[in-house]
Amino acid sequence: MQLIKKQIFLFLSLIILGITLQAQDIIIDQVVAIVGGNIVKASDVELQYSQMRMQGNIKGGDNAKCTILENIMFTKLMLNQAKLDSVVVSDDQVESNLEQRLRYFIAKIGSKEKFEDYYKKTTTEFKDEYRNIIRDQMIVQNVESNITDPIKITPSDVKKFYDEIPSDSIPLINAEYEIGQIIRQPAISKAEKEVVKQRLNELRERIIKGESFSALAALYSEDPGSAKRSGELGLFGRGEMFPEFEAAAFNLKTPDEVSNVIETKAGYHILQLIERRGDFVNVRHILLMPKVSPYELQKAKIYLDSVLTIINDSTMEFARAAMKFSNDPSKNNAGIMVNPNSGNSKFNAEDIDPSIFFAVDKMKVGDMSKPMLMTDADGKQAFRIIYLKSRTSAHRANLKDDYDKIQNAALERAKSEAIKKWINSKIEKTYIKLFDNYKDCKFENVWVKK
Repeated sequence: MQLIKKQIFLFLSLIILGITLQAQDIIIDQVVAIVGGNIVKASDVELQYSQMRMQGNIKGGDNAKCTILENIMFTKLMLNQAKLDSVVVSDDQVESNLEQRLRYFIAKIGSKEKFEDYYKKTTTEFKDEYRNIIRDQMIVQNVESNITDPIKITPSDVKKFYDEIPSDSIPLINAEYEIGQIIRQPAISKAEKEVVKQRLNELRERIIKGESFSALAALYSEDPGSAKRSGELGLFGRGEMFPEFEAAAFNLKTPDEVSNVIETKAGYHILQLIERRGDFVNVRHILLMPKVSPYELQKAKIYLDSVLTIINDSTMEFARAAMKFSNDPSKNNAGIMVNPNSGNSKFNAEDIDPSIFFAVDKMKVGDMSKPMLMTDADGKQAFRIIYLKSRTSAHRANLKDDYDKIQNAALERAKSEAIKKWINSKIEKTYIKLFDNYKDCKFENVWVKK
């Protein structure tokens, strides 16, 4: 079962993540397998093998190459079935996915120019090279979803799964925390907002009169990521930015056209069109953020001091106080924070923001901190009270404390079994040929009947 969970998309994902090898010459290029109407070349296997060696995931040996080949054959089998079932993805979906990946790589390396210099190709050449790879990956994901989405498990399935784990193999669960917060975001005065809008309108007038938008963005924009690139954001599609920002960007018609001042959750912006390409647009922007006055910030602290007194006097529970007094979305979850990595309320120590962990590490369960200064995701200052709802010690997994984790593991096994069953049924009906190079491989599945 080891093969199933991680390996279905290994071929495609490694090519995308391991593009640093593209400058190397892979000279081996012969067909080593055929799956339906799809061929697998030796160079496909060698490329992945080299990538995994570089990442330290393989120490060497032919067995690793056999495993890689089987991963690729799984992918080809799914692509073959997708063709038979007319599973397709639209050009717009592919372009959106490709743009997201490209932005990821550019962000990692620092800028579009650095990206192109490092890989010795333009972003357009990069997209042309990987467009079909991305399309195949998305098709394979759709095929896998069709297999696994209907899979459901019951509580009795979860218990059976747990009971089947050998006692010496039950996983160790790290110490975990559940943390609540009550946040008071100070109001920003109308006067401060007007000052910021006036500053942006002045910058807009300077641009209209001939000054460089790029230069002014680099000097004045408070978006640190794009300011380093003279305000440029790169191509994006609909649904990726704040709605107001998106509307302004797509309303710009001609290159170098500058928008009026717009407001989003992040602050105030002006935009300049760089280019439109189909359903995608690239703009520069200058962001200015209204600042909270020291007076309003102090008022927020005093407000939370009063809330803390109410809770400590036992006239109100934390959950109710969070819903009543917090002006952060976490109030809708009774103030309990959600771990973005897991989607639930449990945090390992390494998942907790250091400023929060420094407070909770010294607290007992049920304790609350004094109001603490914080900076939110939009760069705005606020105060918050931290509450330690629960803390568990490191322990062996059990159904009482770790039901969600065991349930997820049981569901993953059920999905893996469904995929394995699907693979075996399709192998029976699909033309598959292995060439001499890999005929002695010990695969998990019987790809060629004797």
